[in-house]
Amino acid sequence: MRVLITGAAGFLGSNLVDRFLRDGHQVVGLDNFVTGSPDNIAHLTGNPNFEFVRHNISNFTYVAGPLDGVLHFASPASPIDYLEHPIPTLKVGALGTHNALGIAKAKSARFFLASTSEVYGDPLVHPQPEGYWGNVNPIGPRGVYDEAKRFAEAMTMAYHRFHGLDTRIVRIFNTYGPRMRPHDGRVVSNFIVQAIKGEPLTLYGDGQQTRSFTFVDDEVEGIYQLFLRGDAMPMNIGNPNEFTVRELAEVVLELTGSKSPIVQRPLPEDDPKVRKPDITRARTVLGWEPTVQLREGVSRTIAYFRGVVGRTA
Repeated sequence: MRVLITGAAGFLGSNLVDRFLRDGHQVVGLDNFVTGSPDNIAHLTGNPNFEFVRHNISNFTYVAGPLDGVLHFASPASPIDYLEHPIPTLKVGALGTHNALGIAKAKSARFFLASTSEVYGDPLVHPQPEGYWGNVNPIGPRGVYDEAKRFAEAMTMAYHRFHGLDTRIVRIFNTYGPRMRPHDGRVVSNFIVQAIKGEPLTLYGDGQQTRSFTFVDDEVEGIYQLFLRGDAMPMNIGNPNEFTVRELAEVVLELTGSKSPIVQRPLPEDDPKVRKPDITRARTVLGWEPTVQLREGVSRTIAYFRGVVGRTA
């Protein structure tokens, strides 16, 4: 196959590029480096099956040649990023999705939308199945990301129903691993970098809010299988093992050997209290479920970050 992946230099996008290339497919990667990094795709320089285009998918986009798939992963995806870039976040969810859908329609290609567990907001149903409509504050600070993705899902389904486009929607839960940015504001990278540098680990609220952490290799494999064998309805791809944020901090401190203290800060507005995917559909339709346990995944991520930030503790 020949596929277009937007956000190809991002954390998830670049790992997904590698997955397609590993099976012998051709990939056109597109990114404007707002939150992606050239370092994430530097190892692909000279690869005859990879072509990179520096471009903003929110603007008019032309891609030469046939395509079998368009995978739309372009978007700021951490609170620091989408609070710093609120309008580009909304644009890439709306205009970027529209442009990517238009390319898929013109090329008769399968369209794949990277959505998020944030469409569930601060959920009142736990765990969250795909049929849950969510509890989202559209005008809160997180609304720029939540509503951009909810709109993107609605537009994807409109193209599926009205134009008969072959589409997929993945709802991605907290994912971590190599190629995360050291200061992207996500809890796993925050804790690991702080621990390596001997800085206090910043815990928001009392740390009893829960998250379900998926190692990037598991997440990418689920996404890849959904692209190949899924259906048009949204699908959760995430790890159903739930941990409190405080438990994560303790695991990071243990595995790094850091003596960093834990300090508490006020909980950000609209921060979800719980997050856990119901992955019944992924298990049933794809036969997929995660295999990397938290301690193993965190250990592998620590090894990556030691090479990025160095140990000063």
